[in-house]
Formats: sequence, C-alpha cells, structure tokens
Amino acid sequence: MSLDASTRERIETLLKDHRVVLFMKGNRQQPMCGFSAAATNTLNELLPDYHTVNVLDDPEIREGIKEFGSWPTIPQLYVEGELVGGADIIRQMYGSGELHQLFGMPQPDRTPPEITITDKAAEAIRQGTANAEGLALHLEIGPDHSAGFQLAPAGDGDIVAHANGLEVHFDPASAQRAKGIVIDWVSTVQGEGLSLKFPGAQEIKSLSVQELQQRLADGSITLVDVRPAAVRAQLAPLPQARILEEEGYDALAALPKDTALAFICMHGISSLDVARRFAAHGFADVHSVEGGMEAWNAAGTARH
Repeated sequence: MSLDASTRERIETLLKDHRVVLFMKGNRQQPMCGFSAAATNTLNELLPDYHTVNVLDDPEIREGIKEFGSWPTIPQLYVEGELVGGADIIRQMYGSGELHQLFGMPQPDRTPPEITITDKAAEAIRQGTANAEGLALHLEIGPDHSAGFQLAPAGDGDIVAHANGLEVHFDPASAQRAKGIVIDWVSTVQGEGLSLKFPGAQEIKSLSVQELQQRLADGSITLVDVRPAAVRAQLAPLPQARILEEEGYDALAALPKDTALAFICMHGISSLDVARRFAAHGFADVHSVEGGMEAWNAAGTARH
C-alpha cells in the first residue's frame, strides 16, 4: 500500500507544526488502549505539553502513519520530525535516560529508594516468583500513587532497590515516589494481596452505608463515586456523590487536605484502592464504604 500525497502532506504538516507528536489511540487525557496509555504516562513525566493525534478519529492518518515511517503499530512518537518508536521503546529510553537527553533535560536521579518489605510480604513474593526464572519484580507508581507490580525481564536502565533479601525494580519516576514506602501483605474481607503504605499516609477507615447516610445528611463528608460510567449505569447513581471519572483525579486531589472523604464503588474493593491514593497524598480523614453500592442499595430496599 502506497501513501497518497494528500495524507503525506497532512502528516508532514503536523510534524512541522509541533516538535513532539504522538500518534495514538485516544488522547492524552483519555488513552483508548494500553500501549497508548503507557506512552502518554511516560511522556507526561517529562513534558508539560506535547501534541497528540487520535488515529481512531482519522482512518487515513491511522493507516498513513504506518506507511510514512514504515512502522506497523500505534502509538508512534515523533520528535522534530523523526520517528522515535512505539510504547516499548519510549519506556526503554525513559528508563535509560535517553528520552531525557532527547528532550534536553537533566538525567534522572538514579539513587535507589530506601524501602521496607515486611516478612509476610517477602514470603508471599518469594512464593509467587519461585518459578519466574529470568524475570524481575517491577513496581510502577503513578503520579496519583496508583501502583502495580509485574514480573518482567530486568532492563538495563532499571533502578533496583534491595530489602529483606529481595530486589524491586523501578523506573526513574517510580523510584522517586517509592522513597520510604512499606510493602506489606494484608488480608481484608475483599481478599489478600500486597499493599503499599507511603510515608505519612493515614489509615483508611471503613464506613458502613448507615454511617454514610448519616454523614451525608449532616453534611460532614464528601462522597466520591469511583465507578466508571458503564458500572454506574447498573445501579441508580447517588445524587450526593461527586464522580471521579467526570471531575478527574487532579481536581479532587486539590481539595483541602482536611476534607473528610468517602469513596464508593460497586463492591467496596476499587474504592479502597482509590482511598489509599488520596491518603498517600496527605488527606487525613479518608473512608471506604463497606460493600459499596450493592450494600447501599440493599440497605435502601430494607428501609422501604
């Protein structure tokens, strides 16, 4: 398939008008695939602004950009008119410091963070990685303190922390955010798993639906619904709740740190994860609603 002249001209104009262009699925605020999200998450660490092109809205560009740079997949990053690569290359260059150099930025601090891994967590990690020969434990921590573990090959640019006889691999931004964290193994009514506690983070309090109803009635708490739209449609929304998906994390995180917050999801699991992020950001009075909307709905039915 050859690239027609009009599409080539459109692409060349985009690259001429913008120093950094990411051809992706979705946009910077709402990526529409995991690879595009990985690319924007990385670029967001370094650049306050860059241009994105949503190929889902433009089939000609979607196919044309593949021909233009002889690169078969999306996303694609261009800097000063030159193709850099896709999501994996972007991540690798970020970890090694090459991306910083490309953008004319200082090299990242590569000092390994001091972390703590409890004995329970260490035992669970060893059991979980017993058959993972050749793979390393990676921990990625986002700007909102969301965190994810994964087993993947070690990278040359990884920053490696040691604790309790184990290694944990970080990218540069995650390493900075990991300073002083405690990795523990916790058991809750929702199940068991690894948990992160950030320095200064407050404990998450459980709130029953009856207590929530009273707190809403007297105006002493701000309720945040963390469910995505498709899940919110399953049960009637709470008119008193602010919607995380609609307002965005940054807007809610800008509330005064002494604001009493309660988070609600469908079952009481996702709300706990979001509550931990806000606690890590310094909110001192944070709650997760036990049983979520299912418990609220059941209690409402019982009252009537």
